[in-house]
Amino acid sequence: MKISLEWLNSYLDRSVAADEAERILTAIGFPLEGVEDQGEDAVLDVEVTSNRGDCLSHIGIARELAAATGRRLREPEVAVVEAGPEARTLATVENRDLHACPLYTARVITGVKVMPSPPWLAARIEAIGLRPINNIVDVTNFVLHEMGQPLHAFDLARLDGRRIIVRPAQEGEQFTAIDTSRHLLAPPMLVIADARVPQAIAGVMGGAASEVTDQTVDVLLESAQFDPLSVRTTSRALRLASDSSYRFERGVDPAGVDRASRRAAQLIVELAGGTLAPGVIMAGEPAIAPRIVPMRPERCSALLGYRLPVERMVQWLAALGLTPELEGDCIHCTIPTHRRDLAREVDLIEEIARLHGYEHIPVEPKMRIVARPPQKLVQVRQTVARVLTAHGFLETINFSFLAPKLGEPFLDGRELVQVDEDKKKAEPGLRPSLLPSLLGCRKSNQDAGNKEVRLFEIAQTFGRKGDGYQESRRLALLADAQDLSGSLRAMRGTIEELLEHLGAEQIRIVPGQDRAWARPAAHLVDGGGEGPIIGAYGPATPAMLKLFDLQTPVVLAEIDYEPLIRNYPPRPRVGPLPRFPAIERDLSLIVDEPVTWEEVDRLIARTRPALLEAVEFVTVYRGKPIAPGRKSVTLRMTFRDPQRTLKHEEVNPQVQAVVDSAARELNAEVRTG
Repeated sequence: MKISLEWLNSYLDRSVAADEAERILTAIGFPLEGVEDQGEDAVLDVEVTSNRGDCLSHIGIARELAAATGRRLREPEVAVVEAGPEARTLATVENRDLHACPLYTARVITGVKVMPSPPWLAARIEAIGLRPINNIVDVTNFVLHEMGQPLHAFDLARLDGRRIIVRPAQEGEQFTAIDTSRHLLAPPMLVIADARVPQAIAGVMGGAASEVTDQTVDVLLESAQFDPLSVRTTSRALRLASDSSYRFERGVDPAGVDRASRRAAQLIVELAGGTLAPGVIMAGEPAIAPRIVPMRPERCSALLGYRLPVERMVQWLAALGLTPELEGDCIHCTIPTHRRDLAREVDLIEEIARLHGYEHIPVEPKMRIVARPPQKLVQVRQTVARVLTAHGFLETINFSFLAPKLGEPFLDGRELVQVDEDKKKAEPGLRPSLLPSLLGCRKSNQDAGNKEVRLFEIAQTFGRKGDGYQESRRLALLADAQDLSGSLRAMRGTIEELLEHLGAEQIRIVPGQDRAWARPAAHLVDGGGEGPIIGAYGPATPAMLKLFDLQTPVVLAEIDYEPLIRNYPPRPRVGPLPRFPAIERDLSLIVDEPVTWEEVDRLIARTRPALLEAVEFVTVYRGKPIAPGRKSVTLRMTFRDPQRTLKHEEVNPQVQAVVDSAARELNAEVRTG
């Protein structure tokens, strides 16, 4: 940002030289990119960070210099003389979008004489690289660079109906800016319109149709506050930038909107004559009250690494205009509305470090590191990665964007969230699932000739339902499936081992309805059979394979991450080693095809065989000599008595009880051959 040194010194009680200004500004966080000598003046090219919109003006930089050097800031006196009919009788203002424009003000000046600016004003404008236009336009540019508040002057007679309407643009509206560029508008771009058409792009640039010319007699002076995101989005969409948009994008002082308007009105009347109509036409919310932020001197000393007297802390905070008040062991600061970057205690501590000098922060010859245990989220992610890599899975990291057609099968009743960004025309959607990314990775591996691929990813997914946006963290897995039955069992085994290592005993795997991306599908249920479904796994459907151009069948799984890790770390159960041997009995039951392992497992639990220690699924068989529509499920039951050695004669009745229950409830029979 260009700063005229002569202009800057007009706001300080003691002048500062160019080399001193460069040294001080660099020390307090505003390094100079260069200094241009202009004879009696010098122009400083000051680098201002995006969070310091209050310093995008000569008074803003002067305020920082005054705070750092003990100088006194001399702001210009603003006094306006009003006469004639009320402003609200000469023009009307309607604000239809209080979110994008929290505050809009307008003043009316009648009977002005537009002419070239006086030498002092033209010199100020030229010093920072601008071209003088006329006394009205130059005043608005002068106040913008003086106070940091953008303004715009309309020719009131060229506003249809002498009316201002702040509203979103309509689809297809056309607009010609004062730089003669033409633009096609669309919602939600915010415009300043008259009764018929847009006359300015809010916060960006005025229009040629209502600009001030030599024929202008009456002026409507705009001063407003616009939403930074709205201005930035519009400016980039139209590829139209200005000094005004640069400041609105970084936020302006809501309390400075009216002051800048009065300052500009004062100068216009002085330089162009005319009469300022009494009152201001205001549409929007009044300026917010300053917030109070406390700071503990002990915390300040702890963070800075050295002790600074409390009186000195108060002095630095007072120099910044924060009106500090020491109450007990805390300093309460009233944050002025132009300091949007000060919201927390640490922000105030940084201000003290900045003004007192970063060179006072001690540099130790050795670093002191406090060893702390890893955070839970770090530990659980390491556990997930360790289990999955042990099963041959490789972690992937993918972009969150995808083409809409790739995300539609994974919406599950939601809507796709899309971004409005030029560089994402082909992939404007935020992924509702991680599976499209894994399927895309599998396609890349297929093209590279890689086989037996297993992938996983942990990341955020996005969706929209009604007016609300949904964001959730998920775990997704993909594994090649040349042998579909074996791959499904392997995927289930991987998931069960993961649940065990995470302590997620409340999650059960049950048969479920097919998904658009998997058929058949098994569901993961949180809290038993009646709990919410938090995930699913199954073989990718032919439609999925075709969509991603895959030649290899794959098994997919996706699980909500939060319920998966809720009970981490698992509580280990420790007991003495068994003193007596166990008896294992393998049992093959021929059941109908629809019968699931879950049903067999629950039947055994209901039968409650005495001294049963564990039940384990072994395998399933279909084919001769088993009749069509039936299958053989083999399971292993382990029996043990902790007090003595069991005899086979004691186990036989327990096994027979299971066989009888299975025959009665599942129409099962024992396979003998």
